[in-house]
Parts: sequence; structure tokens; C-alpha cells
Amino acid sequence: MEPVLVLKDILFTQGENFSLSIESLELLPRRIYALTGLNGAGKSTLLRIMALLIVPQKGRIIFSNMESASLAQQRQKITLVEQSPYLLAGSVSDNLAFGLKLRGIRGKEQHRRINATLERVGLKGFEQRKTRELSGGEIQRVALARALVLEPAVLLLDEPTSNIDSKSLASFETLLSRLPEFGVTVILSTHDLTQPGRLGGEMLCIENGRLLDRPLSPFEFNPAKEEKYG
Repeated sequence: MEPVLVLKDILFTQGENFSLSIESLELLPRRIYALTGLNGAGKSTLLRIMALLIVPQKGRIIFSNMESASLAQQRQKITLVEQSPYLLAGSVSDNLAFGLKLRGIRGKEQHRRINATLERVGLKGFEQRKTRELSGGEIQRVALARALVLEPAVLLLDEPTSNIDSKSLASFETLLSRLPEFGVTVILSTHDLTQPGRLGGEMLCIENGRLLDRPLSPFEFNPAKEEKYG
């Protein structure tokens, strides 16, 4: 199976105290990958490099069948949702329509995508709800919907469940676990070492800017023995 995203010989340094070095990483389509590591290990930096928001001093980022594509074309294949997403003032529909308008998607197709995506994330009927009226869990779902409506091949999530209360966590994780069914490869950062197992994902452990070995499946990873990567 051809990888959807490949990182080769990535090197990014910031100041004298931090460097991120990824010799090789291949991510397969329709999978979930969980990045774990201590604060400052490089999780968020790696996500931003994958999102083409940070340019490393060295190395290549290759999307499936897009090695010769322009940066703008590659960016349309990948979307990043920040840990504390910012929603635009106005309605939920306004937020989802914003990115679609930038890509020239309007009219019936825009309406179809918005309705279908809100239903997928469990927010059917929220089209005209004002963003200031949303709960923390609803804000996270709208931010996720705003990314999914663009139909990315790769979805990057920075600590997507950190601001979700325990009552909403199970349903949100169920939503995340189903995203590969829609053709999306999900890469998320998390401090919860049991979360990859619940999501059916593979674990990528980062320590001091370095990936540890290969991706680990939930069956190979024992949180009790790896507390230092939390």
C-alpha cells in the first residue's frame, strides 16, 4: 500500500535548545496515528511541519502522487485543527463555509458539504446556531467539521480531546475512530496513553525531538511501562 504522507531526513532547529529530527516516517492511508511525548518533545512542531506551516531547514515532505505539485496544491490535501480552535463570529454554517468559499466552492455543493459534514460530527440542525452559544465540546466538533468539510486526505489534530469534558469524551472518540471510513488519515497528539487503543490507532512516541522506533499498535504498547512518554 502506498503511503499517503512520507517524511524524509527532516531537520528543524529552533534556538540552541530544541531540534526535531525525523530520519524517515511513512504514514498509510485511512489509519489513525497518535503522537505521544512529554511537553516540549516536539509533537506540535511535527504536526505543523506536516501541515506545511513550518518549513524545516532540511528534508522532504511527500504527499501521495503529489511530489511535483505546488505548495498550494499540497496544502489542500491536509488540514490542522489547533488545540484551542478559534471560531469566527456568526453561525456554525458561516464557519464551515469560510474555507469552502476560499476554494471557490459555493451554491448547492457548499450547502451539501456543510449539511453532510455537520451530520457526520453529530451536529445536524446546528447550521444557524451562533458560535458564542456553543459548549466546549460543541466548539471542538465545529472545528473538526470545519476541517472535514474541505475533504482533506490527512487531518492533523493537536490535543483534540484536552478541552472536552468526561461526559462527551466517549462520543467524540467514537467520532474520531470512524474518520478513516471516510478516506481520512488522522494524526493526533495526545497525553492520554490509553487513547490510541480506544481509537484503534498506532502510536508514535517522540522524545527530545526524535521518534522512537516504528509506530506501535495498541496491542504492542503498554502504558504502565511507558509512563515517561505521557
